[in-house]
Amino acid sequence: MSVCPRCGGIFDIDGKRETLAALEARMADGAFWNDQEKARDVVQQVKKLKGWVEPFDALAARVSSARELAEMLELEPDGELAAELDRDVDAIAADLEAFRLRSLLSGPDDFRAAQVEISAGAGGTEAQDWAEMLMRMYTRWAERRGYRVEVLDLSEGEEAGIKGAVLEITGDYAFGFLKGESGVHRLVRISPFDAQARRHTSFASVFVYPVVDETINIEIREEDLKMDVFRASGAGGQHVNKTSSAVRLTHLPTGLVVSSQQERSQHKNRQTALKMLKNRLYQLEAEKQAQKKAALDATKADVTFGSQIRSYVFQPYTMVNDHRTELKIPDVQKVMDGGIDPFIEAYLTAAGAAV
Repeated sequence: MSVCPRCGGIFDIDGKRETLAALEARMADGAFWNDQEKARDVVQQVKKLKGWVEPFDALAARVSSARELAEMLELEPDGELAAELDRDVDAIAADLEAFRLRSLLSGPDDFRAAQVEISAGAGGTEAQDWAEMLMRMYTRWAERRGYRVEVLDLSEGEEAGIKGAVLEITGDYAFGFLKGESGVHRLVRISPFDAQARRHTSFASVFVYPVVDETINIEIREEDLKMDVFRASGAGGQHVNKTSSAVRLTHLPTGLVVSSQQERSQHKNRQTALKMLKNRLYQLEAEKQAQKKAALDATKADVTFGSQIRSYVFQPYTMVNDHRTELKIPDVQKVMDGGIDPFIEAYLTAAGAAV
Protein backbone atom coordinates (compact mmCIF):
# COMPACT_ATOMS: atom_id res chain seq x y z
CA MET A 1 0.00 0.00 0.00
CA SER A 2 1.26 3.47 -0.85
CA VAL A 3 -0.17 6.73 0.41
CA CYS A 4 0.73 10.07 -1.13
CA PRO A 5 2.96 11.95 1.37
CA ARG A 6 1.82 15.26 -0.11
CA CYS A 7 -1.81 14.93 1.02
CA GLY A 8 -1.28 17.14 4.04
CA GLY A 9 0.29 19.75 1.77
CA ILE A 10 -2.54 19.53 -0.74
CA PHE A 11 -5.05 20.45 1.96
CA ASP A 12 -2.59 22.77 3.78
CA ILE A 13 -3.32 20.97 7.04
CA ASP A 14 -0.21 22.35 8.74
CA GLY A 15 -1.29 25.90 7.90
CA LYS A 16 -4.82 25.24 9.12
CA ARG A 17 -3.46 23.67 12.32
CA GLU A 18 -1.27 26.71 13.03
CA THR A 19 -4.14 29.11 12.43
CA LEU A 20 -6.41 27.01 14.66
CA ALA A 21 -3.85 27.02 17.48
CA ALA A 22 -3.49 30.80 17.24
CA LEU A 23 -7.26 31.34 17.33
CA GLU A 24 -7.71 29.00 20.28
CA ALA A 25 -4.97 30.92 22.12
CA ARG A 26 -6.97 34.12 21.54
CA MET A 27 -10.10 32.45 22.91
CA ALA A 28 -8.22 31.56 26.09
CA ASP A 29 -7.62 35.27 26.77
CA GLY A 30 -9.90 36.57 29.51
CA ALA A 31 -10.88 39.63 27.41
CA PHE A 32 -11.85 37.55 24.39
CA TRP A 33 -15.63 37.92 24.84
CA ASN A 34 -15.53 41.68 25.44
CA ASP A 35 -16.19 42.21 21.73
CA GLN A 36 -19.07 39.84 21.03
CA GLU A 37 -19.12 40.35 17.26
CA LYS A 38 -15.40 39.62 16.81
CA ALA A 39 -15.66 36.70 19.22
CA ARG A 40 -18.43 35.12 17.13
CA ASP A 41 -16.32 35.50 14.00
CA VAL A 42 -13.39 33.73 15.70
CA VAL A 43 -15.62 30.92 16.97
CA GLN A 44 -16.95 30.43 13.44
CA GLN A 45 -13.41 30.28 12.05
CA VAL A 46 -12.41 27.75 14.71
CA LYS A 47 -15.39 25.57 13.82
CA LYS A 48 -14.48 25.64 10.13
CA LEU A 49 -10.82 24.82 10.79
CA LYS A 50 -11.70 21.95 13.11
CA GLY A 51 -13.91 20.63 10.32
CA TRP A 52 -10.68 20.15 8.34
CA VAL A 53 -8.09 19.25 10.94
CA GLU A 54 -10.01 16.73 13.06
CA PRO A 55 -11.30 14.54 10.19
CA PHE A 56 -7.86 14.65 8.53
CA ASP A 57 -6.15 13.54 11.76
CA ALA A 58 -8.62 10.67 12.05
CA LEU A 59 -7.87 9.74 8.44
CA ALA A 60 -4.11 9.88 9.11
CA ALA A 61 -4.60 7.47 12.02
CA ARG A 62 -6.41 5.06 9.70
CA VAL A 63 -3.57 5.32 7.18
CA SER A 64 -1.07 4.53 9.93
CA SER A 65 -3.07 1.48 11.04
CA ALA A 66 -3.35 0.26 7.45
CA ARG A 67 0.40 0.59 6.97
CA GLU A 68 1.05 -1.41 10.12
CA LEU A 69 -1.30 -4.12 8.90
CA ALA A 70 0.39 -4.15 5.48
CA GLU A 71 3.82 -4.57 7.10
CA MET A 72 2.49 -7.42 9.25
CA LEU A 73 1.01 -9.16 6.20
CA GLU A 74 4.37 -9.00 4.44
CA LEU A 75 5.86 -11.04 7.27
CA GLU A 76 2.80 -13.24 7.92
CA PRO A 77 0.37 -13.53 4.96
CA ASP A 78 -3.30 -13.94 5.87
CA GLY A 79 -6.04 -13.97 3.25
CA GLU A 80 -8.79 -12.68 5.53
CA LEU A 81 -6.69 -9.81 6.85
CA ALA A 82 -5.53 -8.98 3.32
CA ALA A 83 -9.15 -8.63 2.22
CA GLU A 84 -9.80 -6.37 5.20
CA LEU A 85 -6.81 -4.24 4.22
CA ASP A 86 -8.12 -3.91 0.67
CA ARG A 87 -11.44 -2.65 2.01
CA ASP A 88 -9.66 -0.17 4.28
CA VAL A 89 -7.54 1.14 1.40
CA ASP A 90 -10.65 1.66 -0.77
CA ALA A 91 -12.40 3.52 2.07
CA ILE A 92 -9.36 5.71 2.70
CA ALA A 93 -9.08 6.53 -1.00
CA ALA A 94 -12.77 7.54 -1.07
CA ASP A 95 -12.32 9.80 1.96
CA LEU A 96 -9.24 11.41 0.42
CA GLU A 97 -11.30 12.12 -2.70
CA ALA A 98 -13.96 13.71 -0.50
CA PHE A 99 -11.27 15.95 0.99
CA ARG A 100 -10.12 16.86 -2.52
CA LEU A 101 -13.63 17.95 -3.45
CA ARG A 102 -13.95 19.98 -0.25
CA SER A 103 -10.73 21.76 -1.17
CA LEU A 104 -12.62 23.13 -4.20
CA LEU A 105 -15.24 24.68 -1.92
CA SER A 106 -13.45 27.93 -1.25
CA GLY A 107 -16.40 30.32 -1.38
CA PRO A 108 -17.18 32.32 1.76
CA ASP A 109 -20.59 30.63 2.12
CA ASP A 110 -19.75 27.12 0.90
CA PHE A 111 -19.69 25.70 4.44
CA ARG A 112 -23.27 26.79 5.13
CA ALA A 113 -26.55 24.90 4.97
CA ALA A 114 -28.54 25.30 1.76
CA GLN A 115 -31.99 26.59 0.93
CA VAL A 116 -33.26 24.99 -2.28
CA GLU A 117 -36.16 26.64 -4.11
CA ILE A 118 -37.89 24.55 -6.80
CA SER A 119 -40.47 26.05 -9.17
CA ALA A 120 -42.46 24.35 -11.91
CA GLY A 121 -42.22 25.92 -15.35
CA ALA A 122 -45.02 26.41 -17.85
CA GLY A 123 -46.89 23.26 -18.72
CA GLY A 124 -49.40 22.69 -15.95
CA THR A 125 -49.61 19.22 -14.41
CA GLU A 126 -46.68 17.81 -16.38
CA ALA A 127 -44.29 20.53 -15.17
CA GLN A 128 -45.65 20.35 -11.63
CA ASP A 129 -45.04 16.60 -11.54
CA TRP A 130 -41.46 17.25 -12.73
CA ALA A 131 -40.93 19.79 -9.94
CA GLU A 132 -42.04 17.21 -7.37
CA MET A 133 -39.65 14.64 -8.90
CA LEU A 134 -36.78 17.11 -8.45
CA MET A 135 -37.84 17.77 -4.87
CA ARG A 136 -37.67 14.02 -4.20
CA MET A 137 -34.27 13.80 -5.93
CA TYR A 138 -32.69 16.46 -3.72
CA THR A 139 -34.33 15.01 -0.61
CA ARG A 140 -32.90 11.56 -1.40
CA TRP A 141 -29.45 13.06 -2.09
CA ALA A 142 -29.47 14.87 1.24
CA GLU A 143 -30.63 11.82 3.17
CA ARG A 144 -27.82 9.75 1.64
CA ARG A 145 -25.32 12.22 3.03
CA GLY A 146 -26.90 12.26 6.45
CA TYR A 147 -28.16 15.82 6.03
CA ARG A 148 -31.38 17.04 7.61
CA VAL A 149 -34.17 18.16 5.26
CA GLU A 150 -36.95 20.53 6.29
CA VAL A 151 -39.77 21.69 4.03
CA LEU A 152 -40.10 25.44 4.58
CA ASP A 153 -42.83 25.99 2.00
CA LEU A 154 -44.87 23.81 -0.34
CA SER A 155 -47.51 24.71 -2.91
CA GLU A 156 -49.30 21.67 -4.30
CA GLY A 157 -50.52 21.34 -7.87
CA GLU A 158 -54.22 21.10 -8.65
CA GLU A 159 -54.08 17.53 -10.02
CA ALA A 160 -50.59 16.25 -9.18
CA GLY A 161 -47.10 17.41 -8.35
CA ILE A 162 -46.18 20.80 -6.88
CA LYS A 163 -46.15 24.36 -8.14
CA GLY A 164 -43.16 25.07 -5.96
CA ALA A 165 -41.30 24.18 -2.79
CA VAL A 166 -38.54 25.50 -0.56
CA LEU A 167 -36.29 22.98 1.20
CA GLU A 168 -33.72 23.71 3.87
CA ILE A 169 -30.88 21.16 3.75
CA THR A 170 -28.71 21.27 6.85
CA GLY A 171 -25.25 19.74 6.92
CA ASP A 172 -21.60 20.71 6.49
CA TYR A 173 -20.95 22.28 3.07
CA ALA A 174 -24.49 21.64 1.83
CA PHE A 175 -24.52 24.98 -0.02
CA GLY A 176 -21.06 24.41 -1.49
CA PHE A 177 -22.10 21.08 -2.94
CA LEU A 178 -25.51 22.25 -4.19
CA LYS A 179 -24.73 25.75 -5.48
CA GLY A 180 -24.09 24.39 -8.98
CA GLU A 181 -27.64 23.02 -9.14
CA SER A 182 -29.12 26.48 -9.72
CA GLY A 183 -30.64 26.78 -13.17
CA VAL A 184 -33.27 25.23 -15.41
CA HIS A 185 -33.73 21.45 -15.38
CA ARG A 186 -35.34 19.87 -18.47
CA LEU A 187 -37.34 16.64 -18.58
CA VAL A 188 -38.15 14.59 -21.70
CA ARG A 189 -40.51 11.63 -21.28
CA ILE A 190 -43.78 10.04 -22.36
CA SER A 191 -46.29 11.82 -20.19
CA PRO A 192 -48.29 9.67 -17.75
CA PHE A 193 -50.95 12.39 -17.93
CA ASP A 194 -51.38 12.17 -21.73
CA ALA A 195 -54.01 9.66 -22.84
CA GLN A 196 -52.29 9.41 -26.24
CA ALA A 197 -48.93 8.62 -24.60
CA ARG A 198 -47.09 11.39 -26.42
CA ARG A 199 -43.61 12.56 -25.50
CA HIS A 200 -43.50 15.82 -23.55
CA THR A 201 -40.75 18.25 -22.59
CA SER A 202 -41.08 19.95 -19.21
CA PHE A 203 -39.02 22.51 -17.33
CA ALA A 204 -38.48 23.40 -13.69
CA SER A 205 -36.14 25.94 -12.14
CA VAL A 206 -33.91 25.40 -9.12
CA PHE A 207 -32.27 28.17 -7.10
CA VAL A 208 -29.93 27.49 -4.20
CA TYR A 209 -29.22 30.01 -1.43
CA PRO A 210 -26.89 29.80 1.58
CA VAL A 211 -28.70 29.66 4.90
CA VAL A 212 -27.55 32.73 6.77
CA ASP A 213 -26.01 32.23 10.18
CA GLU A 214 -28.21 33.70 12.90
CA THR A 215 -25.21 35.72 14.16
CA ILE A 216 -25.00 37.64 10.88
CA ASN A 217 -26.77 40.96 11.22
CA ILE A 218 -29.12 41.60 8.30
CA GLU A 219 -31.46 44.40 9.23
CA ILE A 220 -35.06 44.05 8.09
CA ARG A 221 -37.12 47.04 9.19
CA GLU A 222 -40.79 46.50 9.93
CA GLU A 223 -41.73 49.55 7.83
CA ASP A 224 -40.06 47.84 4.84
CA LEU A 225 -42.33 44.80 5.12
CA LYS A 226 -45.81 44.20 3.76
CA MET A 227 -47.54 41.16 5.22
CA ASP A 228 -50.50 39.36 3.67
CA VAL A 229 -52.28 36.39 5.21
CA PHE A 230 -54.21 33.77 3.29
CA ARG A 231 -55.60 30.29 3.65
CA ALA A 232 -53.12 27.47 3.19
CA SER A 233 -53.66 25.22 0.17
CA GLY A 234 -53.49 21.44 -0.09
CA ALA A 235 -54.27 18.74 2.43
CA GLY A 236 -54.66 19.67 6.06
CA GLY A 237 -58.24 19.25 7.19
CA GLN A 238 -60.66 21.85 8.43
CA HIS A 239 -57.96 24.08 9.92
CA VAL A 240 -56.26 24.61 6.56
CA ASN A 241 -59.53 25.39 4.85
CA LYS A 242 -60.91 27.84 7.42
CA THR A 243 -57.93 29.62 9.00
CA SER A 244 -55.82 32.31 7.32
CA SER A 245 -52.58 31.07 8.85
CA ALA A 246 -50.37 31.25 5.74
CA VAL A 247 -48.14 34.32 5.49
CA ARG A 248 -46.72 36.21 2.53
CA LEU A 249 -44.04 38.85 3.15
CA THR A 250 -43.03 41.46 0.59
CA HIS A 251 -39.78 43.36 1.13
CA LEU A 252 -40.70 46.75 -0.32
CA PRO A 253 -37.17 48.11 -1.04
CA THR A 254 -36.17 45.07 -3.14
CA GLY A 255 -39.52 43.65 -4.22
CA LEU A 256 -38.57 40.21 -2.85
CA VAL A 257 -41.59 38.05 -1.95
CA VAL A 258 -41.55 34.97 0.30
CA SER A 259 -44.35 32.88 1.75
CA SER A 260 -44.84 30.10 4.28
CA GLN A 261 -47.89 27.95 4.93
CA GLN A 262 -46.49 24.79 6.50
CA GLU A 263 -47.32 25.64 10.11
CA ARG A 264 -50.77 25.95 11.66
CA SER A 265 -49.65 29.07 13.53
CA GLN A 266 -49.59 32.38 11.68
CA HIS A 267 -46.80 33.52 14.01
CA LYS A 268 -44.63 30.49 13.18
CA ASN A 269 -45.24 30.98 9.46
CA ARG A 270 -44.20 34.61 9.77
CA GLN A 271 -40.97 33.61 11.53
CA THR A 272 -40.21 31.07 8.80
CA ALA A 273 -40.93 33.63 6.09
CA LEU A 274 -38.63 36.15 7.81
CA LYS A 275 -35.85 33.57 7.86
CA MET A 276 -36.37 32.89 4.15
CA LEU A 277 -36.32 36.61 3.40
CA LYS A 278 -33.10 37.03 5.37
CA ASN A 279 -31.47 34.32 3.25
CA ARG A 280 -32.70 35.98 0.04
CA LEU A 281 -31.34 39.39 1.07
CA TYR A 282 -27.99 37.88 2.00
CA GLN A 283 -27.77 36.11 -1.37
CA LEU A 284 -28.84 39.27 -3.19
CA GLU A 285 -25.96 41.19 -1.63
CA ALA A 286 -23.55 38.34 -2.41
CA GLU A 287 -24.68 38.38 -6.06
CA LYS A 288 -24.13 42.14 -6.25
CA GLN A 289 -20.56 41.67 -5.05
CA ALA A 290 -20.06 38.84 -7.54
CA GLN A 291 -21.34 41.04 -10.38
CA LYS A 292 -18.90 43.78 -9.46
CA LYS A 293 -16.04 41.27 -9.54
CA ALA A 294 -17.22 39.88 -12.88
CA ALA A 295 -17.28 43.37 -14.37
CA LEU A 296 -13.66 43.86 -13.34
CA ASP A 297 -12.65 40.41 -14.57
CA ALA A 298 -14.35 40.21 -17.96
CA THR A 299 -11.77 37.76 -19.26
CA LYS A 300 -13.37 35.03 -17.17
CA ALA A 301 -16.85 35.57 -18.57
CA ASP A 302 -16.64 32.36 -20.59
CA VAL A 303 -16.67 30.20 -17.45
CA THR A 304 -20.29 31.12 -16.72
CA PHE A 305 -22.95 28.64 -17.78
CA GLY A 306 -26.31 28.98 -19.48
CA SER A 307 -29.57 28.78 -17.58
CA GLN A 308 -30.49 25.29 -18.83
CA ILE A 309 -27.98 23.22 -16.95
CA ARG A 310 -29.19 19.65 -17.33
CA SER A 311 -31.54 17.42 -19.36
CA TYR A 312 -33.15 14.25 -18.04
CA VAL A 313 -34.36 11.97 -20.86
CA PHE A 314 -36.63 9.01 -20.04
CA GLN A 315 -37.77 8.24 -23.62
CA PRO A 316 -36.90 7.31 -26.37
CA TYR A 317 -33.65 6.45 -24.52
CA THR A 318 -32.45 7.06 -20.95
CA MET A 319 -29.78 9.67 -20.33
CA VAL A 320 -29.04 12.54 -17.97
CA ASN A 321 -26.80 15.12 -19.65
CA ASP A 322 -25.16 18.06 -17.89
CA HIS A 323 -24.76 20.75 -20.55
CA ARG A 324 -21.98 22.56 -18.67
CA THR A 325 -19.59 19.69 -18.10
CA GLU A 326 -20.92 17.33 -20.82
CA LEU A 327 -21.06 14.54 -18.25
CA LYS A 328 -23.65 11.95 -19.33
CA ILE A 329 -25.12 9.22 -17.12
CA PRO A 330 -27.41 6.61 -18.76
CA ASP A 331 -28.97 5.38 -15.49
CA VAL A 332 -31.63 8.07 -15.14
CA GLN A 333 -33.44 6.24 -12.33
CA LYS A 334 -30.30 6.19 -10.19
CA VAL A 335 -29.96 9.94 -10.66
CA MET A 336 -33.60 10.54 -9.73
CA ASP A 337 -33.02 8.47 -6.58
CA GLY A 338 -30.48 11.07 -5.45
CA GLY A 339 -27.38 9.91 -7.31
CA ILE A 340 -26.29 13.38 -8.42
CA ASP A 341 -22.81 13.30 -6.86
CA PRO A 342 -21.03 12.69 -10.22
CA PHE A 343 -22.60 15.89 -11.58
CA ILE A 344 -21.66 17.83 -8.45
CA GLU A 345 -18.09 16.54 -8.60
CA ALA A 346 -17.75 17.32 -12.32
CA TYR A 347 -19.10 20.85 -11.81
CA LEU A 348 -16.80 21.61 -8.86
CA THR A 349 -13.78 20.19 -10.67
CA ALA A 350 -14.53 22.20 -13.82
CA ALA A 351 -15.20 25.38 -11.83
CA GLY A 352 -11.99 24.88 -9.85
CA ALA A 353 -9.94 24.34 -13.00
CA ALA A 354 -11.38 27.49 -14.57
CA VAL A 355 -10.32 29.77 -11.71
